[in-house]
Amino acid sequence: MYAPFFGLEHAPFSIAPDPRYLFMSDRHREALAHLLYGLEAGGGFVLLTGEIGTGKTTVCRCFLEQIPAHCNVAYVFNPKLTVGELLRSICDEFGVVHAAAVPGAETVKDCLDPLNAFLLREHAAGRNNVLIIDEAQSLAPEVLEQLRLLTNLETSERKLLQIVLIGQPELRTMVAQPALEQLAQRVIARFHLGALTPDETRQYIAHRLAVAGLKGPLPFSARALERIHQRARGVPRRINLLCDRALLGAYAGGVREVDEAIVERAAQEVFDATPPAPAAAARTGRWPRWAVAGAGALAGAAVIAGVGWSQGWAPQAGGGSGGAPTAAGGQRAGASAAVQAAASAPASAGSAAVRPADGVALPPLQGFLGAALPAPEDAAWRALAGAWGVRDGLDGGDACEAVQRQDLRCYRQRRAGLALLRQLDRPGLLTLYTAADEAVPVVLSRFDTARQIAVLESGGRRLEVSAADLAQAWRGEFATLWRAPPGLPPGGGTLAASPAALAWLDAQLARSVAPAEPAAALAAGNAATQRRARIHRFQMAQGLVPDGRAGPLTLMLLNRAAGVDEPRLHTP
Repeated sequence: MYAPFFGLEHAPFSIAPDPRYLFMSDRHREALAHLLYGLEAGGGFVLLTGEIGTGKTTVCRCFLEQIPAHCNVAYVFNPKLTVGELLRSICDEFGVVHAAAVPGAETVKDCLDPLNAFLLREHAAGRNNVLIIDEAQSLAPEVLEQLRLLTNLETSERKLLQIVLIGQPELRTMVAQPALEQLAQRVIARFHLGALTPDETRQYIAHRLAVAGLKGPLPFSARALERIHQRARGVPRRINLLCDRALLGAYAGGVREVDEAIVERAAQEVFDATPPAPAAAARTGRWPRWAVAGAGALAGAAVIAGVGWSQGWAPQAGGGSGGAPTAAGGQRAGASAAVQAAASAPASAGSAAVRPADGVALPPLQGFLGAALPAPEDAAWRALAGAWGVRDGLDGGDACEAVQRQDLRCYRQRRAGLALLRQLDRPGLLTLYTAADEAVPVVLSRFDTARQIAVLESGGRRLEVSAADLAQAWRGEFATLWRAPPGLPPGGGTLAASPAALAWLDAQLARSVAPAEPAAALAAGNAATQRRARIHRFQMAQGLVPDGRAGPLTLMLLNRAAGVDEPRLHTP
């Protein structure tokens, strides 16, 4: 109704899960990374929890898109089942034939035996098996216990079944009960999906409006955006409901910009409640949840930026085609337990040695940075280029111009997050800052997931540093190299100018993304349109902004998916 009034092609705030509106914040990328880590860890449980409307379904959809072809997936979306019903559902999802040994009285054993045989066969064939249970907070205790017993199905090398539980916060409480201690010990990865930050809320609204066709400025004032975040508590579904009603109210009043008063009236209609005033909240000791989340974000911002690193898992990055980050550069609320623990430690900014997971003391980061001064950037670039086998032509000139002769390209970003670095999985140049605010370029060469530490290099010296210390000294300035497709013109040339580069792109997309259309339709359709659709689907699967353009981030991730020979960040 209001879309044409605001210059939109369609309504931007529907709560239907339209993939065109996919928005992956840093939080969502971290959640996706935890699921993918669990997929590779070889058995046990992975828990993803979050409040209603925080985007668990979005993360699950991206997870399903990224599951490799060698994995069998069983998806149970109705967990209100008995033990027998659950086992029959799992067998049916995996395509396992089961039948009652005694007619009319199928037992648990009648399902377990063929299921175990199926898992063993698939393991022998090199295939993994994943069971995903949505709304898992509805599982009965006896059903959870049966799921634990399923993880006992194993060979001498690994578990035969990976179980992913997705549910509301009550699921965490259930798993923490003493009666489920054995299940809790089998949880190899867990993540609680928190609400969006105020800046992410603004980005989320802008993203949906842009997809809906908005060409001009946002139809919300700055105060209105603040009020939307407060009243919606940063929950995407609540943001959709509130923004939709606010735009409708502005349309009804003939107003082109939604102000704070319109948002407040819309909130009272949509949520049928008013938040406590700050003074009242202070008297009662009960602040709105958005206020508590904001306080937590301020208190721990320096170390929370390193949440993906401290866990040793690879959160996803945003930005499909350009260099601009798609979420606030790495500072997050709702961090994992490991980072919350780090945040409670004295904020010495690297002035004392820290201890990684194995208990070995690490040298202080600030001492390493101070010894590197003065720190010329060209030396750091030479070290980074050396990891790519480039030794010549780097003295006294622009490193990015020099590496182009080796079919390499530079990528720079001023507000990157640690999530982006782990997503790209390649050495990079970081600008860190001393306590005296002096910039020091260093090379991030490795990340040891077992010890949860990063390896930095500067001037021929190396330092192992904890994720928390790294996050405190880094403000997001990042640069790296990537291998260009064959035939890509130097000097910022585009793929469209090179038939060879386009052919390479099409070949990699064909390997990484199954066509959504029948082969006949692909042959008859427009090649550029098909290519854009496949890029869009690849970006969605990788947690990038799905803009359909093959920019540097998309090409780097295609290189990784294709196994292109590039230096890697992770320790094997």
